Amino acid sequence: MSETRVVAICGSLRDNSHTRKSLRIALEAAENAGASTELLDLREWELPVFDADRGDAGDAEAFRERVRAADSVILGTPVYHGSFSAPLKNALDYCGFDEFEDTTIGLLAVAGGRFPITALEQLRTVSRALDAWVIPHQVAIPRASSAYEDGKLVDDELREMIEVLGAEAVQYAHIEPDPASFESGENVGADD
Repeated sequence: MSETRVVAICGSLRDNSHTRKSLRIALEAAENAGASTELLDLREWELPVFDADRGDAGDAEAFRERVRAADSVILGTPVYHGSFSAPLKNALDYCGFDEFEDTTIGLLAVAGGRFPITALEQLRTVSRALDAWVIPHQVAIPRASSAYEDGKLVDDELREMIEVLGAEAVQYAHIEPDPASFESGENVGADD
């Protein structure tokens, strides 16, 4: 079997992003579990607002290639208005079954407030619609500003949860997925 490849997609555009810092912790744990890793920082990709008539705009094809090459993808998002970020949604809109079908997905959400769970539920739904296999363990980081001090994660319990997510991205990277989900049969894409 070839080396396991884990990619994390950071849905935050902020320079001092707690989401990005958390994804780096997860990727370090994946490396420690034997995987090669890459952070796809959406600040570095030209992905204009998705238009189905221009699906290859900007860096779309190169971005899809990186996602397609992954055995596991960790999706990381800040929570905005109870949902996941627009940059992450836009990046996912450029992808489809070719990139995600039978791929293992890990989920991580970071909130300034107390309730990052709805964003995780929504990402789980999107992932299932793409026929990805979503790791049951997920990471919710509430009140992120108190979990991080001077750019460092100071909450040991959260660190362990993030590290477990990274390790499980490797552990379950080659899992035999279930049959296609109901959601994927209803996901016809942008052929309207």
